[in-house]
Amino acid sequence: MTASAVVWLVYVDNCHMPKPFAYGTMALVILSFMSGLFVSVERKKTRDVVIGLLWALLWFPWLCYELLSRPDVSVQSFAYTSALVVTATVVAMVIWFMAKELRRVLSKSEKSKPVLILCLLAGVSSNVIASAPIRIEPTDWYVGLKNPTLQLMLYGKDVGDATVRTDYPGVRVDSIVRLDSPNYLLVYLNIADAQAGEMMLRVNGKRIRYQLKQREKRGEERIGFTCSDVLYQLVPDRFASGTVENDQLITMNRYQCDRSNPNLRHGGDLEGIRQHLDYFNELGVTALWFTPVLENNSPDRDGYSTYHGYAPTNYYQIDPRFGSNDDYRRLCDEAHEHGLKMVMDMIFNHCGFEHPWVADIPSRDWFNCPEWLEDAKGEPTPNAKYQQTSYQLTPVRDLYASEIDLHETTKSWFVPTMPDLNQHNPHVLRYLIQNSIWWIETIGIDGIRMDTYPYAFEDAMSRWMQAINEEYPNYNVVGETWVTEPAYTASWQKDNRLTKVNPHLPTVMDFAFYDRMVQAAGEDTNDYGRGLNRIYNSLVYDYLYPNPRSVMAFIENHDTDRFLADGCDTLALRQALALLLTIPRIPQLYYGVEILLNGTKEKSDGNVRQDFPGGFWDDSRNAFTTEGRTAAENSMFRWLSRLLHWRQGNEVIAKGSMTQFIPHRGIYVIARQYTGKTVLTILNGTNHVTTMPVSRYREVIGQHRQATDIVCGCTVDISKDIQLQPRETLILEL
Repeated sequence: MTASAVVWLVYVDNCHMPKPFAYGTMALVILSFMSGLFVSVERKKTRDVVIGLLWALLWFPWLCYELLSRPDVSVQSFAYTSALVVTATVVAMVIWFMAKELRRVLSKSEKSKPVLILCLLAGVSSNVIASAPIRIEPTDWYVGLKNPTLQLMLYGKDVGDATVRTDYPGVRVDSIVRLDSPNYLLVYLNIADAQAGEMMLRVNGKRIRYQLKQREKRGEERIGFTCSDVLYQLVPDRFASGTVENDQLITMNRYQCDRSNPNLRHGGDLEGIRQHLDYFNELGVTALWFTPVLENNSPDRDGYSTYHGYAPTNYYQIDPRFGSNDDYRRLCDEAHEHGLKMVMDMIFNHCGFEHPWVADIPSRDWFNCPEWLEDAKGEPTPNAKYQQTSYQLTPVRDLYASEIDLHETTKSWFVPTMPDLNQHNPHVLRYLIQNSIWWIETIGIDGIRMDTYPYAFEDAMSRWMQAINEEYPNYNVVGETWVTEPAYTASWQKDNRLTKVNPHLPTVMDFAFYDRMVQAAGEDTNDYGRGLNRIYNSLVYDYLYPNPRSVMAFIENHDTDRFLADGCDTLALRQALALLLTIPRIPQLYYGVEILLNGTKEKSDGNVRQDFPGGFWDDSRNAFTTEGRTAAENSMFRWLSRLLHWRQGNEVIAKGSMTQFIPHRGIYVIARQYTGKTVLTILNGTNHVTTMPVSRYREVIGQHRQATDIVCGCTVDISKDIQLQPRETLILEL
């Protein structure tokens, strides 16, 4: 009767009731049916059992269909809730049967009561402990790596006292490390002689299967991004949504998906990106860099969420609101089929507050300055013991730095919700090294962008980078080094002569170029160092870099104002892009620049991380198409796309030498040359018509009398002086 009534309620009102009530309805139906079934079985009511099973076959599929038809209910959350309810019911019924049996036994012998109770409790306790799940990271591993050591982190109730053995051929247990918390155990294996297969681990006698996999290719075969590429950075939550099923998941900590609020999640995902791979080909970029896609299971706090991805709570799992690990692999594979490389954003300076390491800290030195957590009561509310970073990165390179300044940079926390990892703990460092290798091998990513690079300990990050270089000698990693002075940036690049510790970091981010380009955009180029003189004076210091071609340049990203700010100066934007794409750098674009997205961080970071028009089902227009773009947007898209396609495979840009000329009469000229070919980038940095004296640039023009404008394809006469319109940009091929 109860089941019938509940089913009727679902039938009448399921599509209109709030989701919690819909799930509650489902739970009542399952509980009613299973409890009745248990009682019927116990009382040997065969007819009732048959009727109950037939009734279930009628209503349960229909109930599933009704619930899954709701736009706010995902298959994943439905399955999770169903399994939870069924499990809870089974456990409750088992306890009921045990209690009944205990009562029956006790009623027969008063003397044996204490003994029986103790035996029963001991048996239940031992079964619960024995069946307690053990989480192992990494979730699987690969044979054939140059470093034969495998660290396994076991996490489970009292696993710290466990013994671990395996008789898998070619594998031996080198050491076991017991940490401060009784719930963690580190097992170091040597798998030098192991073959791929299923390894059986015995943990306190419990058998756990662990997969050792065959690598898809050797480390030397993995080729990273280079200056031949153009990276396109995007924020997955804001780019495009491929399905609404993962927008609101009850399996995650409390959050809200609300596109009207720039600080909350909007529902973009990996499937949305996959559906637009052709768009990236049309535009002409060759590599994709997403802000982090790892699980960020932090609740919304004070109107802000972690949609940006920089507070990871699981280093081996894609956030289910973006998709699954399999979805990420599929996206990577299809991107490769489209000729696109994939760059993964990682964060080793800190994790998210909801990471299991915070509630149950593995060891006292797992985090930097964790003392304040003792009084935090599980909430990231700073107290007197909390230590906040100064956000100043210069102390790491300052010969005269005070201890307090250096401490605040490398040991204090970025924000209270992002616990600061201690990379000086060798077990933490090994965990992070393995995590990088695991994603490279499992997904096939073509590069790594490491967030907040100087905040972590320099020597530890050097060892991390050295391990990656040894395993993947042709790979590429770029580190975020946010100081706008070339000397600082150069000090982080591999093999520089400025530091005692070799960073082993192949690529650094050119914040100097970004800073000077933004300043130059609002100035007239004159003879006093303003305007495009700033770019010239910045590039002068390229002698500090061991490899200027392995420096990533950009004019905007997810942490800065949009280059256009709140305006739409397309002439300045074209000059910035022309330089970005023709100087010896690895260029990085930020999504939406091709359609003139603007905005500043004055009110919120979310204002520079807008939704891409057309990426969401209820958008009023689709800027992925020509028809959905305005005339101005199409003009910029065509201009940039022609430049990007021309750049692809262009050896003059990838390998050529560079000559730059001090801005003269407001005109800035750079030349790229390779095997007899020359490309000139000519910028009028003034707001008036001016003339470029061709004779001044004869050393790079030579005897050429004509050149081709690579954007419009027209011929330009360079046998005589060239008249340039205000803020005009020319890219000429000789």
